[in-house]
Amino acid sequence: MATSSSTRETFDDSDTRHDEMHSTIETWIQDLVEEVDSAVSSEQFKQWLDVQSRFHDYSHRNTLLIKLQCPHATRVAGYRTWQNEFDRHVNEGETAIWIWAPIIAKQCPECGNSPSYHERSDCEYDDTEPAEWNKGLVGFRPAPVFDISQTEGEPLPELETEANGNAGELVPALLEASSALEVAVEVVSPRKWSHGSAKGVCQYRLEKQPLVEVRDRENEADLAVTLVHEYAHALLHGGIDTEDERSKRELEAEAVAYIVGRYFGLDTSGSAFYLAAWEGDEPETILDRLERISSTAQEIIDVVDEVMGSE
Repeated sequence: MATSSSTRETFDDSDTRHDEMHSTIETWIQDLVEEVDSAVSSEQFKQWLDVQSRFHDYSHRNTLLIKLQCPHATRVAGYRTWQNEFDRHVNEGETAIWIWAPIIAKQCPECGNSPSYHERSDCEYDDTEPAEWNKGLVGFRPAPVFDISQTEGEPLPELETEANGNAGELVPALLEASSALEVAVEVVSPRKWSHGSAKGVCQYRLEKQPLVEVRDRENEADLAVTLVHEYAHALLHGGIDTEDERSKRELEAEAVAYIVGRYFGLDTSGSAFYLAAWEGDEPETILDRLERISSTAQEIIDVVDEVMGSE
């Protein structure tokens, strides 16, 4: 897979700076599209995708139930599924997460009931025998599931999405830049982190600045790129809350993080796997949002450059 440049880019402070930056960013976006293509075809991504396909795609109602009972849940499966599919075991004493599981059974073509309920109903359908009825949804039953954090065993394949490089000066500058970007920011210790496996979150608040929270970590380069990713959400996505737009929001935020991180000399090639997980085989979607991505990346770069220049 292609690797992003780790040499910091510089632009003269001149009338042509904006155009030069936009041209360079456009080139980098083309690089990112190629890196995502390479990531999608890699063996690592195929193995990861195979594992993800074994997890059930829960309904909106069950997703809400899971989040209410276990807010940090990321990957959820039944007790036997963890054992048989993933060679992992639920830890002793863990509390189950309860969801509604569909009941699929033979179904009366007229009243829609299963044979046992059909016999006790007022339905008079008898054109065909129950053995000939097609199967369908006849109801729901409570079912226990468990999050991966409640299990132990064979590790699941992970994608290498972390940024790398020297960000010793960049992290403090990004934190200081939050004021000019009109974003509130908090770096939270892993012990106090309450957002599961997420590296960062952006919360939109009524009549207040968006709040960006990021989980602290030793890898300062990855911390810096996470900060930029969440800043991009804050700048671009306030008031946008539709589920069908979520992948596009993640695409924009990660593309901005890729560009800003690369501008400051970090290796942001891990963004390709992140975007591959969201966009699959359609990385060219990034190009449709080039202007939004470019202008947001430039805004963050300009503010951070000003902070660094004044130190």
